[in-house]
Amino acid sequence: MSISAPAAVYSADFEVDDTANWTLNNGPGDAAANFFFDYATAGIPAAPGGSGTRGVKLQANQSTGVFSGMSVSPTGLSLPQEYTLTFDWWANFNGPFPVGGSGSTQLSTFGVGTSGTVAQWPGGTQDSVWFAATGDGNSASDWRSYSSAAPTSYADGSTVYAASGTGNRNSSHTYYSSFGSNAAPAAQLALYPGQTGTTGVGSAGMDWHQVEIIRNATAITWNVDGILIATVDSSTVTMNGTNFFLGHSDTNATSSTDANGVNLLFTLIDNVEVVPEPGCAGLLALSSILLLARRRARSP
Repeated sequence: MSISAPAAVYSADFEVDDTANWTLNNGPGDAAANFFFDYATAGIPAAPGGSGTRGVKLQANQSTGVFSGMSVSPTGLSLPQEYTLTFDWWANFNGPFPVGGSGSTQLSTFGVGTSGTVAQWPGGTQDSVWFAATGDGNSASDWRSYSSAAPTSYADGSTVYAASGTGNRNSSHTYYSSFGSNAAPAAQLALYPGQTGTTGVGSAGMDWHQVEIIRNATAITWNVDGILIATVDSSTVTMNGTNFFLGHSDTNATSSTDANGVNLLFTLIDNVEVVPEPGCAGLLALSSILLLARRRARSP
């Protein structure tokens, strides 16, 4: 007997220009979103979760020198109370690696329960439960969680994070050791010769990851490549909507002085899907684990 997966209630692969169907919510500064970005032009290979090389490219604080961030949401989307949001995620940053060039420490952000009309970023008003990670792994808190109960993120040592003890938000924690050690794609290195070296152990950048954010009656959980990163108790937070968001933020007010920074500092998202009934989350997690194993088997 075969079991059919629930039908998606929302999906986007960005292979056609979807700009008109999304709302950009900007904090202060010079945010940008490109919903029809051909990321092959930045030397990035196709995401493993779909076909084609179009995705949404998200940027913040490109040149204004203002602590800022942004988020985008499908316009007017109303989701059920329980679902699993999945997508392919790539955090790009300027080298050389592992330290990165000027202004390389920025955040990829994503969350659920937002109205879709308020910018979700670390310096703003939080109307959702959301998660973030630096690409370069060079912050004191590289893996983060935010909510109305923790508007500047859940603190170091919080049991929201699956990693235990002190330093459980930092890329140096052994819990995150399966991430990192990535070189820039050869095509990107050819375009930008400064993209040399390999990323630090525990960092998220310069690699495709499958993200799962699971919202059920009691909790919101965040998994990356089948690894649990954080769990937030729904009863402890306020969520002001039924939408989700994808975003990007800087971690401070300094814009990159790297001439190539504007071309290399961004969050990239592809193959977004929302599936109801988070009871299927176990199957989705197994799928992502197998996907990760296949990708690693192909690596030299």
